[in-house]
Amino acid sequence: MKKQSIILSLCLVCALFATKGMTQNNLVLREDNIEAILHAMTIEEKVGLLVGSQEDMMPGAAGNTRPIPRLGIPMTILCDGPAGLNIEPKREGTDQTFYCTGFPTGTAMASSWDVALMEYVTTAMGNEVLEYGADVILAPGMNLHRNPLCGRNFEYYSEDPLLSGKMAAAFVRGIQKNGVGTSVKHYAANNQEINRRENDARISDRALRELYLKNFEIAVKEGKPWTVMSSYNKINGDYTQQKHWLLTTVLRDEWGFDGIVMTDWGVKEGTVKAAKAGNDLMEPGRPIEMERLLAAVNSGEISMEEIDRNVRNILKYIVKTPHFRKYKFSNKPDLKAHAAVARKATEESIVLLKNDDNTLPMKGNEKVALYGITSVDFFGIGTGSGEVNTAHIANMQEAMTAAGFTLDNDLAEYYRLCYATQTTTEKMDGSAIDKRHRPEPTVSVKAIERQAKDNDVAVVVLGRIAGEGADRAVKDDFELTSIERELLQNVSINYHKEGKKVMVVLNIVGAIETASWKNMVDAIVLPWTPGQEGAHAVADILKGKVNPSGKLAMTLPVNYMDAPSSRNFPYTWDMTNGKKGERKNVDFTDYEEDIWVGYRYFQTNKVEVSYPFGYGLSYTTFSYSKPSVKADKEGFTATITVTNTGKVAGREIVELYVAAPAGGLEKPARELKAFAKTKLLSPGQSETLTMKVSAYEMASFNEEHSAWETAAGTYQVMFGASATDIRATASFNFKKAQDWPVHDVLGAPKE
Repeated sequence: MKKQSIILSLCLVCALFATKGMTQNNLVLREDNIEAILHAMTIEEKVGLLVGSQEDMMPGAAGNTRPIPRLGIPMTILCDGPAGLNIEPKREGTDQTFYCTGFPTGTAMASSWDVALMEYVTTAMGNEVLEYGADVILAPGMNLHRNPLCGRNFEYYSEDPLLSGKMAAAFVRGIQKNGVGTSVKHYAANNQEINRRENDARISDRALRELYLKNFEIAVKEGKPWTVMSSYNKINGDYTQQKHWLLTTVLRDEWGFDGIVMTDWGVKEGTVKAAKAGNDLMEPGRPIEMERLLAAVNSGEISMEEIDRNVRNILKYIVKTPHFRKYKFSNKPDLKAHAAVARKATEESIVLLKNDDNTLPMKGNEKVALYGITSVDFFGIGTGSGEVNTAHIANMQEAMTAAGFTLDNDLAEYYRLCYATQTTTEKMDGSAIDKRHRPEPTVSVKAIERQAKDNDVAVVVLGRIAGEGADRAVKDDFELTSIERELLQNVSINYHKEGKKVMVVLNIVGAIETASWKNMVDAIVLPWTPGQEGAHAVADILKGKVNPSGKLAMTLPVNYMDAPSSRNFPYTWDMTNGKKGERKNVDFTDYEEDIWVGYRYFQTNKVEVSYPFGYGLSYTTFSYSKPSVKADKEGFTATITVTNTGKVAGREIVELYVAAPAGGLEKPARELKAFAKTKLLSPGQSETLTMKVSAYEMASFNEEHSAWETAAGTYQVMFGASATDIRATASFNFKKAQDWPVHDVLGAPKE
């Protein structure tokens, strides 16, 4: 098609979108007439529906689908928000505000190991999506924690695909209870931010199936999301959004997905290839993409059948939306009630890493020296599209005061002044202080000596923030800065000299190094980035109002390079070094660690870690008894009785690991196959937990046969308090091997 003809067609699109009531019999979209609407649409209208727009959106929304008024097809609104709806809080022409609730981030929620809690939280979150007039929240983010430094790990859940998939499925169910949709992302293998739009993730078929697709498979099958977002990156040479095997063969044919696939926000040249592959919606949408599709239809590069397939998918999505139902949203969700939900979620998610000599809980009336700039500027959420515009994020100073503690006022005022100075001072180049590299103020040894005499206890708050578009660094990020290390040393020495305790609160977006300093202090509390009410929940934990029950959703290694993926991650990088397209870990990343990610590697190779996957302490103790496993051809059912053997009420998470019989494929020493969390158990109270695992869920992927395979033989079942703390075991014999052949997607010809 000539350029002039394309421009004429686009003008026609605009005219048709603005025209009302011009079809025969006033045909308008209903749930039961999608085929008739499809038949009535012009090619220009169809192409327009496949390309998103950013016109006439809700302020702060990420994008939308284009309306076709003459056919009764409304615009639908798409908004960011893995930790809460991300929209502009203020608008021109009104004094009304549109703040949203900042819920705990993905990593924090995964630390609860509580799918019911996740569904409860996202039911509240979904209400805000509905009442603010959006149709889809672009969440959950669910890429694996392949490496500790990924800048968006806080949005994601875990290094383990089962935990990640189960939490994501619960997220989807909770949101969609409100009649609004989700978009699970970023599909797939978007595991670094550096050069994220072009990086080629080179992954074996087995690692792809067992790790990087498995969590998406669980979320799709158990959550049934309305949409899936294809990622920017490539997998084995081709962009994910242009891979037919990924978007159609695996997602639709194998997993049964029946929603729409949309691109991540960015225009690539291969619009036509993406549409043919099964990428229904191009976001945020540009006129050039409509031009390409119109030209491809006229040249025969893409068929009308393929166009109609994608349009049909979008129409099926539209008829489910609030905008189609003409829902009269209030713009007034119950933010107070949702804040209480956010606080409850954080209370269940906080991980107690260390508690020597029952340092915690405190009595609640202590005079506290609160150290660290993060005590003033508490990080509730990370940066980028994962942010939430909240009315307020509580900090540790106000939370500790509200909980009844008395703060060292001079020290608190010092940090308030330092923070005020940082937020108003510009660098030499005129830019503001970057929160990612915010300096930690120094406190003199003489001042700490005096404070150690004047206060009952020290609490040091260490902070880390990250977000979209950049990965973290090893120096001064994964590792402590020299000022932080000096602060911990000086505080620990002087408070211990006075016979007083030192606690650390880790308000961080991702894993940091703890092995070199954890023995300096008496207790470590890990709330991650816990949302707007997180500081209050931390204070409740410190006071003992809440008993911590969270556990790590990832391993904390001793050193950064202990993680095998670190050898193939851009922890030191220079975009100008090397020829573009050939820069290792920038233009391409070899996943040479294969399936050996996280505890799968550390446990199998007996590598020492600082804190293992699944680890977390409580203010009480639990015993495990009566382990039982009953197997049949469908899989097995495991039961375990958990008893609170301590003195306070608490909840326990039981992690079910399975070791496969030797022979055949090399397999990890153990793999998480199920988990369960008790109710709140009073001292002496017991609960029997039941966990079911299907034969398919026990399978490993055999690349040679392109099939999931569960071998016959004896399986060891381990009931663990962490990946290294196995409290009870049982075994069963799986009598007959089973397999589930799938498409040989990586063996297929290049697309």
